Amino acid sequence: MLFDDTYRTIKDPAEGLFRDRGSKFLGFAYPLSNESELKNILTPLKSAHPKANHHCWAFRLGIDRSVFRLNDDGEPSGTAGRPILNTLLSKDLTNILVVVVRYFGGTLLGVPGLINAYKAATEDAISHAVIIQKTVNDVYVLQFDYLQMNDVMKVIKDEGVEVMSQDFDTSCSIMVSIRKTMVNMVLGRFEKMAGVKLLFHETR
Repeated sequence: MLFDDTYRTIKDPAEGLFRDRGSKFLGFAYPLSNESELKNILTPLKSAHPKANHHCWAFRLGIDRSVFRLNDDGEPSGTAGRPILNTLLSKDLTNILVVVVRYFGGTLLGVPGLINAYKAATEDAISHAVIIQKTVNDVYVLQFDYLQMNDVMKVIKDEGVEVMSQDFDTSCSIMVSIRKTMVNMVLGRFEKMAGVKLLFHETR
């Protein structure tokens, strides 16, 4: 199998709602780039819904979609976090967090009812989100002499390379983001230019 350098995520936060027998399930979907952001999202959400009975969530991270965590927050095991996560799997989304806030309506829904409710609230939130396809990119810093500016910019334009930042003085540097499948070809063109230095920055 060829290396897949694309992944699907959501562009902006989105909200959804599902009701069943008096219980309200509010779905909140967020783009997530690393696990450390989790607390910054959950804390204000819990403050905004202090009377809610449960704040259940699941997230999925990583280009290979291998990192995930889930939390039933007091619901019966497997009835909340798991259906949220399964929905993310079925929609093939990553770098995403979904929190479902439940207000209990007085009637027990049972295990099948809970699984359905958490799944439905997640699906509704995702249905209101803009799903985008991103590419896996490597980031490089190009350093070169001002006189080489036109040659460097021509390659950037030809290959559709994304410029992240630039600093033009007597010596110039540009930070670029190059799609992983194109890295060798693009770097090959830069390496043919005398005096252009390439520094690997990071993958994102």
